Amino acid sequence: MRIIAVADLLFELYTWILIARFLLSWLPNVDYSHPVIRFIHKATDIVVRPFRGIIPPLGNIDLSPLIMFLVLRMAYSLFRRLLILVML
Repeated sequence: MRIIAVADLLFELYTWILIARFLLSWLPNVDYSHPVIRFIHKATDIVVRPFRGIIPPLGNIDLSPLIMFLVLRMAYSLFRRLLILVML
């Protein structure tokens, strides 16, 4: 069960990083050269990028992290169920 707890923790952390990216898209004067902002973008670009071509930003608001959050939530739910089955 420790594996599931670690997976839950990692998923929760990544979810908060996605939320931070989504909220940052609302701020007009973000310093994208700041190390924390760069980390957030580098950590989330790999999963957000495929959704950019499908869902364009609405003004300054990038909806890609929100859509990716929903997809990631569903995928993690399936992964967690499979992990539980394997560990039984």
